Amino acid sequence: MILTIVALLIWVYLYALHGRFWESRPELAPAPPVAALAVSALAVAGAPVDIVIPARDEAGSIGAVITSLLAQDYPGPFRVLLVDDGSTDGTAAIAREAARGDPRFILIEGHAKPAGWSGKLWALGQGIDAGDAPVVLLTDADIAHDPNHLSTLMARLETPLRGARLDMVSEMVRLNCESAAERALIPAFVYFFQMLYPFARVNDPLSATAAAAGGVVLIRREALERIGGLAAIRGALIDDVTLARRIKQGGAIFLGHAALARSIRPYPDYRDIRAMIARTAFTQLRYSYALLALTIAGLALVWLVPPIAVIFGGGAERLFGLMAYAIAVLTFQPTLRRYHLAWYWGLALPLIALAYMEATIASAWRHATGSGASWKNRDYGAGS
Repeated sequence: MILTIVALLIWVYLYALHGRFWESRPELAPAPPVAALAVSALAVAGAPVDIVIPARDEAGSIGAVITSLLAQDYPGPFRVLLVDDGSTDGTAAIAREAARGDPRFILIEGHAKPAGWSGKLWALGQGIDAGDAPVVLLTDADIAHDPNHLSTLMARLETPLRGARLDMVSEMVRLNCESAAERALIPAFVYFFQMLYPFARVNDPLSATAAAAGGVVLIRREALERIGGLAAIRGALIDDVTLARRIKQGGAIFLGHAALARSIRPYPDYRDIRAMIARTAFTQLRYSYALLALTIAGLALVWLVPPIAVIFGGGAERLFGLMAYAIAVLTFQPTLRRYHLAWYWGLALPLIALAYMEATIASAWRHATGSGASWKNRDYGAGS
């Protein structure tokens, strides 16, 4: 009974006082190029933008990504800098073909990663150093962009947020959600991210909460230079959140959902999504087994106690469990609607949470056995 009451109180707090994370907002509305130009003196001049893409073995997606970026209708000058991080599948050749000789496309052959850098940050850093535009867009090699996306991002960057000048704009792009595994686990991934980093708090200049979604990060070069560049976070595995925290220490940031960008990377079955989660889950816990134990206990309390009380409890305990379970299902609905899924997927949240708990434990096991984090057939971490 006591555990059920505690679980209910936690859900009441999450619903009413945790930054309204469950609303799955805000979403950047498309801004026409004229609006992007009109919001500030910098934008009126058509601020140059460097678009930097780190890529390693992305033959399946890079052509569509390059095509979508070169088709941006942004009225200012921009360049697309692709950093090929030792690809062996023809990524560079496919990118060149997609660019069709466009002079705005620049291919950079990445150098060997020095010790102390994560692979992605080293690739990004080389692309940033190769450019000189006052604004930089960092984006992944599996994200396709609507032609109006860059204009929309710039319009947001150049519009003050609660009177504060923005230094960084980031978006959670629409993830692929076609396979059965994706429908079961991808909306929950977004939901859990919103719960961990309520967007309203991230976007509040007075709140210490900071986060970003690494697939789309638009940032002022001067803000990067202020923190010492990517070298200041070179060993970070959760680089997007780490970057957001450093930037927010000296400026305002914005995090929202993307209407104009989507991931085209498929996750056809459960093991693919499990690998994505396990790659950095234990890093989130700062490699602490004590935090792992507390996290698993907390997740069990929040996600498993209510349905167990509904099934096996009686009287007031069943009622409290049903109330907590109902709040959980209710808060999942806006995210399910974002992914065009039926409401009853919310009933599966306890089972979905179990899958995420297992992946988190697997992440800790990989660390304990020395396999560490890996991505694209290489060590992902800083020490490699």
